[in-house]
Amino acid sequence: MSLFLSIHPENPQQRLIDQAVAVLRKGGLISYPTDSAYALGCHIGDKLALDRIRAIRQLDKHHNFTLMCRDLSELANYARVDNAAYRLIKSRTPGPYTFILNATSEVPRRLMHPKRKTLGMRVPNTPIALAIMETLGEPIMSSSLILPEDDNPLTDPYDIRVLLEHQLELVIDGGYCGMEATTVIDLTGDEPSLIRQGCGDTSDLF
Repeated sequence: MSLFLSIHPENPQQRLIDQAVAVLRKGGLISYPTDSAYALGCHIGDKLALDRIRAIRQLDKHHNFTLMCRDLSELANYARVDNAAYRLIKSRTPGPYTFILNATSEVPRRLMHPKRKTLGMRVPNTPIALAIMETLGEPIMSSSLILPEDDNPLTDPYDIRVLLEHQLELVIDGGYCGMEATTVIDLTGDEPSLIRQGCGDTSDLF
Protein backbone atom coordinates (compact mmCIF):
# COMPACT_ATOMS: atom_id res chain seq x y z
CA MET A 1 0.00 0.00 0.00
CA SER A 2 1.30 3.44 -0.91
CA LEU A 3 2.32 6.10 1.58
CA PHE A 4 -0.16 8.99 1.71
CA LEU A 5 1.06 12.46 2.68
CA SER A 6 -1.09 15.57 3.04
CA ILE A 7 1.19 18.50 2.18
CA HIS A 8 0.14 22.13 2.43
CA PRO A 9 -0.25 23.47 -1.13
CA GLU A 10 1.17 26.93 -0.37
CA ASN A 11 3.58 26.24 2.49
CA PRO A 12 4.87 22.68 2.07
CA GLN A 13 6.14 21.11 5.29
CA GLN A 14 9.84 20.36 4.78
CA ARG A 15 9.75 17.13 6.80
CA LEU A 16 7.09 15.78 4.41
CA ILE A 17 8.98 17.03 1.36
CA ASP A 18 12.02 15.14 2.71
CA GLN A 19 9.94 11.95 2.87
CA ALA A 20 8.82 12.41 -0.74
CA VAL A 21 12.39 12.95 -1.91
CA ALA A 22 13.52 9.83 -0.03
CA VAL A 23 10.91 7.81 -1.94
CA LEU A 24 12.19 9.15 -5.28
CA ARG A 25 15.81 8.44 -4.41
CA LYS A 26 14.93 4.83 -3.57
CA GLY A 27 13.39 4.34 -7.02
CA GLY A 28 9.78 4.85 -5.99
CA LEU A 29 6.93 6.25 -8.05
CA ILE A 30 5.00 9.21 -6.71
CA SER A 31 1.80 11.02 -7.57
CA TYR A 32 2.13 14.75 -6.96
CA PRO A 33 0.23 17.97 -7.73
CA THR A 34 1.28 20.41 -10.44
CA ASP A 35 -0.24 23.65 -11.68
CA SER A 36 -2.29 21.78 -14.28
CA ALA A 37 -3.23 18.42 -12.71
CA TYR A 38 -1.76 15.55 -10.75
CA ALA A 39 1.23 13.82 -12.32
CA LEU A 40 3.34 10.71 -11.95
CA GLY A 41 6.99 11.25 -11.14
CA CYS A 42 10.20 9.27 -10.69
CA HIS A 43 13.95 9.76 -10.41
CA ILE A 44 15.43 10.81 -13.74
CA GLY A 45 17.93 7.95 -13.91
CA ASP A 46 15.60 5.10 -12.93
CA LYS A 47 14.70 2.92 -15.92
CA LEU A 48 12.55 0.52 -13.90
CA ALA A 49 10.43 3.36 -12.51
CA LEU A 50 10.03 4.80 -16.01
CA ASP A 51 8.88 1.41 -17.29
CA ARG A 52 6.33 1.27 -14.48
CA ILE A 53 4.89 4.63 -15.57
CA ARG A 54 4.61 3.28 -19.11
CA ALA A 55 2.74 0.25 -17.77
CA ILE A 56 0.32 2.28 -15.64
CA ARG A 57 -0.54 4.60 -18.52
CA GLN A 58 -0.10 1.96 -21.27
CA LEU A 59 2.26 4.22 -23.19
CA ASP A 60 4.25 3.15 -26.23
CA LYS A 61 7.96 3.76 -26.72
CA HIS A 62 7.31 6.91 -28.74
CA HIS A 63 5.77 8.84 -25.86
CA ASN A 64 7.59 12.02 -24.86
CA PHE A 65 8.12 12.09 -21.11
CA THR A 66 8.54 15.45 -19.41
CA LEU A 67 11.44 16.72 -17.37
CA MET A 68 9.89 18.75 -14.58
CA CYS A 69 12.47 21.43 -13.72
CA ARG A 70 12.91 23.94 -10.89
CA ASP A 71 13.77 26.82 -13.20
CA LEU A 72 15.24 27.65 -16.59
CA SER A 73 18.82 27.34 -15.35
CA GLU A 74 18.47 23.56 -15.80
CA LEU A 75 17.37 23.93 -19.39
CA ALA A 76 20.83 24.03 -20.99
CA ASN A 77 21.84 20.74 -19.37
CA TYR A 78 19.14 18.79 -21.14
CA ALA A 79 18.01 20.68 -24.26
CA ARG A 80 19.32 22.74 -27.16
CA VAL A 81 17.41 26.01 -27.39
CA ASP A 82 17.98 29.03 -29.63
CA ASN A 83 17.32 32.61 -28.50
CA ALA A 84 13.81 32.85 -29.94
CA ALA A 85 12.72 29.59 -28.29
CA TYR A 86 14.28 30.63 -25.00
CA ARG A 87 12.36 33.92 -25.01
CA LEU A 88 9.10 32.11 -25.65
CA ILE A 89 9.77 29.59 -22.87
CA LYS A 90 10.75 32.34 -20.45
CA SER A 91 7.52 34.25 -21.17
CA ARG A 92 5.47 31.17 -20.21
CA THR A 93 7.54 29.97 -17.27
CA PRO A 94 6.67 28.98 -14.63
CA GLY A 95 3.28 27.81 -15.80
CA PRO A 96 1.17 24.99 -17.27
CA TYR A 97 3.16 24.59 -20.49
CA THR A 98 5.24 21.66 -21.75
CA PHE A 99 7.83 22.42 -24.42
CA ILE A 100 9.10 19.77 -26.83
CA LEU A 101 12.83 20.42 -27.34
CA ASN A 102 15.84 18.80 -28.96
CA ALA A 103 17.67 16.83 -26.30
CA THR A 104 21.38 17.14 -25.51
CA SER A 105 23.76 14.23 -25.06
CA GLU A 106 23.27 14.57 -21.29
CA VAL A 107 19.81 13.04 -21.58
CA PRO A 108 19.67 9.22 -21.27
CA ARG A 109 18.49 7.69 -24.55
CA ARG A 110 15.54 5.96 -22.90
CA LEU A 111 14.07 9.33 -21.89
CA MET A 112 13.95 10.67 -25.44
CA HIS A 113 11.62 10.08 -28.34
CA PRO A 114 13.45 7.17 -30.06
CA LYS A 115 13.45 8.68 -33.55
CA ARG A 116 13.36 12.44 -33.04
CA LYS A 117 15.71 12.62 -30.00
CA THR A 118 13.39 15.06 -28.30
CA LEU A 119 11.89 15.40 -24.84
CA GLY A 120 9.39 17.57 -23.04
CA MET A 121 10.47 20.10 -20.43
CA ARG A 122 8.51 22.38 -18.14
CA VAL A 123 8.69 24.48 -14.98
CA PRO A 124 5.54 24.23 -12.86
CA ASN A 125 4.10 27.08 -10.84
CA THR A 126 3.30 25.06 -7.73
CA PRO A 127 5.11 25.12 -4.36
CA ILE A 128 4.98 21.38 -3.65
CA ALA A 129 6.60 20.30 -6.92
CA LEU A 130 9.20 23.07 -6.70
CA ALA A 131 10.04 22.15 -3.09
CA ILE A 132 10.50 18.50 -4.03
CA MET A 133 12.88 19.37 -6.88
CA GLU A 134 14.77 21.90 -4.77
CA THR A 135 15.38 19.26 -2.09
CA LEU A 136 16.13 16.54 -4.63
CA GLY A 137 18.57 18.83 -6.44
CA GLU A 138 17.56 17.77 -9.94
CA PRO A 139 14.52 17.47 -12.25
CA ILE A 140 11.80 14.85 -11.89
CA MET A 141 10.90 12.61 -14.81
CA SER A 142 7.17 13.12 -15.12
CA SER A 143 3.99 12.22 -16.96
CA SER A 144 0.42 13.46 -16.62
CA LEU A 145 -1.66 11.08 -14.51
CA ILE A 146 -4.10 10.06 -17.21
CA LEU A 147 -5.22 6.44 -17.02
CA PRO A 148 -5.68 4.48 -20.28
CA GLU A 149 -9.49 4.61 -20.19
CA ASP A 150 -9.63 8.33 -19.39
CA ASP A 151 -9.27 11.50 -21.48
CA ASN A 152 -8.47 13.79 -18.54
CA PRO A 153 -6.01 13.53 -15.64
CA LEU A 154 -7.07 12.30 -12.22
CA THR A 155 -7.82 15.22 -9.90
CA ASP A 156 -8.58 13.73 -6.48
CA PRO A 157 -5.66 12.30 -4.46
CA TYR A 158 -8.05 9.99 -2.61
CA ASP A 159 -9.21 8.51 -5.92
CA ILE A 160 -5.57 8.15 -6.96
CA ARG A 161 -4.85 6.28 -3.74
CA VAL A 162 -7.75 3.88 -4.27
CA LEU A 163 -6.93 3.21 -7.92
CA LEU A 164 -3.13 3.05 -7.72
CA GLU A 165 -2.24 2.28 -4.09
CA HIS A 166 -0.53 -0.97 -5.11
CA GLN A 167 1.36 0.61 -8.02
CA LEU A 168 2.77 3.73 -6.38
CA GLU A 169 5.05 4.18 -3.39
CA LEU A 170 3.65 7.63 -2.54
CA VAL A 171 0.48 9.63 -3.14
CA ILE A 172 0.69 13.30 -2.20
CA ASP A 173 -2.48 15.11 -1.25
CA GLY A 174 -1.83 18.70 -2.24
CA GLY A 175 -5.45 19.72 -2.59
CA TYR A 176 -7.23 20.64 -5.80
CA CYS A 177 -4.87 21.67 -8.59
CA GLY A 178 -6.98 21.63 -11.73
CA MET A 179 -8.25 18.96 -14.08
CA GLU A 180 -6.72 19.84 -17.42
CA ALA A 181 -3.38 18.76 -18.84
CA THR A 182 -0.66 21.21 -19.87
CA THR A 183 -0.52 22.98 -23.19
CA VAL A 184 2.20 21.33 -25.31
CA ILE A 185 4.27 23.46 -27.70
CA ASP A 186 6.84 21.94 -30.07
CA LEU A 187 9.91 24.15 -30.46
CA THR A 188 12.05 21.78 -32.51
CA GLY A 189 11.10 23.23 -35.90
CA ASP A 190 11.51 26.61 -37.58
CA GLU A 191 8.29 27.88 -35.99
CA PRO A 192 6.48 26.95 -32.77
CA SER A 193 3.83 24.28 -33.28
CA LEU A 194 0.86 23.61 -31.01
CA ILE A 195 0.69 19.90 -30.18
CA ARG A 196 -2.00 20.01 -27.49
CA GLN A 197 -4.14 22.85 -26.21
CA GLY A 198 -4.42 22.48 -22.47
CA CYS A 199 -4.86 24.96 -19.63
CA GLY A 200 -2.04 27.26 -20.78
CA ASP A 201 -3.25 30.16 -22.95
CA THR A 202 -1.83 30.37 -26.49
CA SER A 203 -4.18 32.94 -28.01
CA ASP A 204 -1.27 35.29 -28.68
CA LEU A 205 0.86 32.62 -30.36
CA PHE A 206 -1.33 30.67 -32.77
